[in-house]
Amino acid sequence: MNHVCFSGSRMVMSLYALELGANQFTIGILMALYAVCPLFFAIYAGRLADRVGPRVPMMAGTAGLFLAMLLPPLFPGLITLYVASILIGSSFHFFFVSVHGTTGGVGGEGVENRARNYSLVSLGFSAAGLLGPFLAGFSIDHLGHLNSYMILSTFTLVPLLLMAFKPDFIPKAKKSTQNTDNHKVMDLWKIKPLRRTFIASGILSAGWDLFQFYVPIYGHSIGLSASVIGLILSSFALATFTVRTFLPQLAKSIGEIKILIYGIFIAAVAFSLFPLFTNPFLLGCVAFLLGLGAGSGQPMSMSLIYSLSPAGRTSEAAGLRVMVNNCAHLFIPLFFGYLGTAFGFAPVFLTNSGMLAMAALLMKKTLPSKSEAKK
Repeated sequence: MNHVCFSGSRMVMSLYALELGANQFTIGILMALYAVCPLFFAIYAGRLADRVGPRVPMMAGTAGLFLAMLLPPLFPGLITLYVASILIGSSFHFFFVSVHGTTGGVGGEGVENRARNYSLVSLGFSAAGLLGPFLAGFSIDHLGHLNSYMILSTFTLVPLLLMAFKPDFIPKAKKSTQNTDNHKVMDLWKIKPLRRTFIASGILSAGWDLFQFYVPIYGHSIGLSASVIGLILSSFALATFTVRTFLPQLAKSIGEIKILIYGIFIAAVAFSLFPLFTNPFLLGCVAFLLGLGAGSGQPMSMSLIYSLSPAGRTSEAAGLRVMVNNCAHLFIPLFFGYLGTAFGFAPVFLTNSGMLAMAALLMKKTLPSKSEAKK
């Protein structure tokens, strides 16, 4: 339910900014601001979750998300969107780091159990990614941008109340018995298989971020309504939901590492197809293909990071993953926002496709094999 709010907010933020007269570069700044604070505090949030458990950080992130979504309706204008973008991104990632670091250990250890857990959590995110843009698009068309913020904010109330009044609703995580504040985060980065997984996750996350940020701009430029744009974004989410249903079986048969490589390559192919089409149905098909690639890789990266992390530092490693991903979230929208403003849409999609293709080849050479990851 928090992710419904978060995923819908990206679409409302982009389209409301366009309504206020913002250009592509300005919207790129707004999307980059989602990542600024998580870039710096994600590791702290992970250490906090390792020390006190996930419930308190998750409650704090949920409350922050609710309040941040109310800012644009209360104080309409472009300046407010900058503040709201920072607070929405910060609050959601404070919540998400705890989810990431907790999920792998629920119900026991083991590859199949871990893959099942992260697949189930990712299925929830996929369903939310489908509902959020769909709801945002129709809310914008029928009720306006500002009312859409308020509607999306209400989705955070249920998880907030559940966590406040039903403490056992959140699974218990293994707390660290060590003082992790004395550990250096670079110790995690020096673990070669873990570092490779961080890189793979960041590359795939950058492609995911570009899709969420740029497809509404592209759709707006070719005359699509907010509802149609929302349906295209939802087709991406539907694909992620579909592929994640089969991830535990795929992880067992071909391994988590290979799923990462295949996911990046499929995403590269999909991005190269976007500038070829203006028909909304065909764009929805391309978005679905992209969802198959991106949706398969991300849960496996979370699963690998959990399994490769030292004992008692899983949430801290999750925080480092969020930091690496948010480096991409910070710079990718700015770069492609400038590129699109200067040269148009096709170079944006094709450049990202090329980056992903090179990354897939690089990961094939540098990511450890399945047997190495188990070690």
